[in-house]
Amino acid sequence: MSSEIKEYLEKDAVILDVRTLGEWNEGHIESAKHIVLNLVPLEIEQIKSWDKPVIAVCRSGGRSGQAAQFLAQNGVDVINGGPWQNVAKHL
Repeated sequence: MSSEIKEYLEKDAVILDVRTLGEWNEGHIESAKHIVLNLVPLEIEQIKSWDKPVIAVCRSGGRSGQAAQFLAQNGVDVINGGPWQNVAKHL
């Protein structure tokens, strides 16, 4: 998984954090975008407009997995980065 994360970061991927605002406020990746999981479907056009690959992250990998699945079904080049700290290590 980590080589995939590196690969995506090299492709200038956007890190999308889908945790709650409370979790986000406790700590996050400086450059990440924050869209709570249940709002991802409403923000799909905005996400597509970034026109970049996406690495979805959350606390454990569950919610980011759901987000990644939804985005992939909607034509976004996305991977599940799992826990956000996991991706932060590669920055």
